[in-house]
Amino acid sequence: MAGPFTFGHPATANATPLLSIDAVVLDTETTGLDPREARVIQIGAIGLHAGLRDEQDVYETLVDPGVPIPPKSREIHGIGDADVAGKPSFADIAGALSAYVGTRIVVGHHIGFDLAVLKREYERAGVSWAVPRTLDTRLLGQLAAPKLPGYSIENLCGWLGIEITARHTALGDALITAEILTGLIPHLRARNIRTVAEAEAACAQLTDVFEEHYRAGWVEPVHREAAALSESALSRLDAYPYRHRIGEVMSKPPIMVPAATPMREALNVLVTRRVSSLFVGDQERPLAATCGILTERDVLRAVAEKGEAALSEPVSAHATTPLECVFDDAFLYRAIGRMTRLKVRHLGVKDEAGRLVGALSQRDLLRLRSTDAVSLGDEIDSGGTVNELAAAWAKLPAIARGLVAEGSSGRDVAAVISRELCALTRRAGILAEEKMAAAGRGAPPVDYALLVLGSGGRGESLLAADQDNAVVYDEPPGGQEDAVDGWFADYGKHVAATLHAAGVPYCKGGVMAANPEWRASLSVWRLRVAEWVRRSRPQDLLNVDIFFDLRAVHGNAALARDIWAYAYEEGGQAVDFAKLLAESASGFAPPLSFFGSFKAENGRIDLKKGGLFPIVANARVLSIRHHVLERATRARLEGVLALGIGAGEDLERLVGTHALLVDLVLEQQLQDIAHGLPPTNRIETGRLSRARADDLKRALSGLGTMDQMVRDLLFS
Repeated sequence: MAGPFTFGHPATANATPLLSIDAVVLDTETTGLDPREARVIQIGAIGLHAGLRDEQDVYETLVDPGVPIPPKSREIHGIGDADVAGKPSFADIAGALSAYVGTRIVVGHHIGFDLAVLKREYERAGVSWAVPRTLDTRLLGQLAAPKLPGYSIENLCGWLGIEITARHTALGDALITAEILTGLIPHLRARNIRTVAEAEAACAQLTDVFEEHYRAGWVEPVHREAAALSESALSRLDAYPYRHRIGEVMSKPPIMVPAATPMREALNVLVTRRVSSLFVGDQERPLAATCGILTERDVLRAVAEKGEAALSEPVSAHATTPLECVFDDAFLYRAIGRMTRLKVRHLGVKDEAGRLVGALSQRDLLRLRSTDAVSLGDEIDSGGTVNELAAAWAKLPAIARGLVAEGSSGRDVAAVISRELCALTRRAGILAEEKMAAAGRGAPPVDYALLVLGSGGRGESLLAADQDNAVVYDEPPGGQEDAVDGWFADYGKHVAATLHAAGVPYCKGGVMAANPEWRASLSVWRLRVAEWVRRSRPQDLLNVDIFFDLRAVHGNAALARDIWAYAYEEGGQAVDFAKLLAESASGFAPPLSFFGSFKAENGRIDLKKGGLFPIVANARVLSIRHHVLERATRARLEGVLALGIGAGEDLERLVGTHALLVDLVLEQQLQDIAHGLPPTNRIETGRLSRARADDLKRALSGLGTMDQMVRDLLFS
């Protein structure tokens, strides 16, 4: 038997978006249509990298089948006996084909036929072979457009507006199939089929097509991997960098020396202060573009090159500029990823206001791990295309699964997810600016801040998050109000489209900066806030409350802090406003029957509507009323508790119930994703252990008195 060449099972994670898969689009031409007898005479394939066609990644060969090519087959593909004479046999190219495909997903049209033929060719050649993970554009076409009269290449190309060229050549058909896949993705996304696993699960429901394939002797075109290699690796990650923030381990205060300081003096500071780096620049403008960093390695390098003379030179001659910084409230994995990408050992640390507050070195990171998992944040920060952003965002479920396996709480995992949602929104904002400039619209006309609202702002997003964003901008020059708002309207559309394509769907409630009610100048936002607090009907306040969760992710954060503080000040003083917000969150009835059993639909209960929403909404109301300037639900409840008002045990019970519900929703979402289902907030009650189910029933039952508790606390 020849060497053990195989198509490996791909390392593509279940949650990888179709938009950003690494794949091989493959087609074969054969001597006939019966897979039990057909022989390969031509193979053509092209690679997809992060969902984009790579023109340099091509495999094409003619194959001598060792048997005459029937005339009927020759009429279809135009390949005759003379064309394949002297070409390699399949046994000769089996190893090269396996090496080319590697562990990538294989995409094809009616791929089950190609797999069946290839399987027999490998068997004849005496080469071991494993069925690769596959996607079939014929099946995906039926999912995307169930009312088409047929799903041939011609029908799908006609529907998608794709020009057909080089039909019935292996490489030509592979190229067309790649275009079909790209064209189908937006239609599949509209049907809530975004990821590899979701596509596989949806295809598996087309049982009538599978029956046809089985009768024809084709290989089943849907192969599910129980645990993809990358997910297995990520599930063993070290949770420490995801639980601790940079501010906890950084060195502070930052030590800065003027640019003209002699190296000898700087070396003395390094030794006496026992630090490995110094910041170089102006104390009054520590984060200016000219600010840099001088490390002990820079000093050693300078002395090695110039000897003692280097010690008399100014530090600016050997410092690295500009200074790379991370935020103090970011998790450690983001610093690890940044250091890994830039190949540096030191970073500056700044706070939300942009002030330099500390330094971070690899020495501070006692448990430094440079893995795929910790590179996630930096992959988002440096992503240049929607495909790259989607590929990075798709790592979150595997990371969440690993954190849960290591004992992290749902709230800790939600904080990581939220941080990356904010980072993804920031990156979408940067790419939107670039698109506006490329379209001739210029730079932002005035200073602005891009905001994330709702669960992302609170740090409580899970794996079914959609986008909630807004824009606040500085006052436009006189007479330019419409032009400025028009710029930000188009900017908001770019942001929303990028997030949607990358895996964060459009907000069903329209809370996006693309819509006029969610973008405005600072003065207009102030007027809106004032109007909110004067409104008299709860139905007029839909979506208003999530504004109080806002967090700036890009641009001038001072604008965001201004309007957030103003909203809290105005809202806290308006008793009627607080009462209306409380009223809009009232009337909650836990999803339990009179006898205490779960009131499930199709075996599931919605824990967002049936528990999380009233807790989050009421914690927000209480924080506004009592001026507790926090965003996270837990911090808000504990802030009210610290004021010593009301019954402390009631608030503590809410904190515990919130934690339990978040844990349960996250666990369900991870299970759904593993089975190719879109994640939701609806948990399957039947999978709960008896003890877990009893805990949930008690927790939900205890929420029945929340309305009265909140009314009491509002006026305590």
